[in-house]
Amino acid sequence: MNQSSNKHYEILDGLRGVAAIIVVAFHILEAFALGKHKEQIINHGYLAVDFFFVLSGFVIGIAYNNRWDKMTLGGFFKRRIIRLQPMVIIGSILGAATYYFQASPTLFPIIENTPVTKMLLVMVIGFTMLPVGKSLDIRGWGEMYPLNGPGWTLFFEYIAYALYAFVLRKLSNKALMLLTFIAGCALIQFTVTTPQGGVAGGWSLDPEQLRIGFTRLLYPFLSGLLLSRIMKPTFIKNAFLLSSILMFVVLALPRLGGDTNWINGLYEGLVILIVFPLLVYIGANGEIKSEKAKKVAKFLGDISYPVYITHYAFIYVFTAWVVDNVATGKTSYEVAAVWGVVTFVVSIAVAYIAVKFYDEPVRKWCAKKWLK
Repeated sequence: MNQSSNKHYEILDGLRGVAAIIVVAFHILEAFALGKHKEQIINHGYLAVDFFFVLSGFVIGIAYNNRWDKMTLGGFFKRRIIRLQPMVIIGSILGAATYYFQASPTLFPIIENTPVTKMLLVMVIGFTMLPVGKSLDIRGWGEMYPLNGPGWTLFFEYIAYALYAFVLRKLSNKALMLLTFIAGCALIQFTVTTPQGGVAGGWSLDPEQLRIGFTRLLYPFLSGLLLSRIMKPTFIKNAFLLSSILMFVVLALPRLGGDTNWINGLYEGLVILIVFPLLVYIGANGEIKSEKAKKVAKFLGDISYPVYITHYAFIYVFTAWVVDNVATGKTSYEVAAVWGVVTFVVSIAVAYIAVKFYDEPVRKWCAKKWLK
């Protein structure tokens, strides 16, 4: 498919924003579930990560497949760093600024005894996207980015970029299809055999979590990249509305199968295998004609990455408060729900302010300085 690298996919921007907002809502509601899968509202919200990987593969393919005769490896990585790193730094700073407000005797007892110097060291390491191990786990959750948990997806995103730049872009369509098929088989095998009954995980450096992370990365990214090569353009009416509704339905569906984990795992595997590439296909072949809808899609696209990479600092604070107060009966669910709405609004507002007054200016300056 010889799509122009200059074509802008408004619907895909909007869909990325829809998925990011669902992630924020999922994490707020997760505080009330207290780790009980069946009680989690927007039960499969974490699958938005797998959609992001599909979308990333597609967008990278569209943007760069036809540019390698004029672009070096260094130029490619500079562009990706400029796109991602400014908000990575803000996410780490927010995590550090709110860290001691997250202290909870029940959930995060380690925080009160963590020296400021150690916390600041983790913050600075977080700027670089280098993951940390157990010795610098200042939260107790085993996260490779203890101040900003969702950073683990960026860790795998950068791995995907390296695979693309050094290997995948050079493969024929047939070879890429074969790799995608193998990765799809590995995905289904994992989802139907794992005792947890799903793909949630990937945020730690231990072997089990790394396996989950690579399983969640490979098929989605490869399928998106393959789609960027073989998709035949068509026109799908009401694509933004249709894809947004489908996105919400598959992420909000309650956990399936009761105590039979493989049923829920199979569902998640099929969503990643079929539904997410379909969503990208629908979004890439639609058009937004309403000016209001265009503004909505642009707003969602603008805040999508910023809200995803900054919101968890506030989620840590909110979750710690819920566990210490609602679970113990000190505060009612109604009061907690109000603070949940506040947390949601603050997350969106901070992301919008960050992108308009920091991310966009910084990226513009970096591009002017470092890119020809």
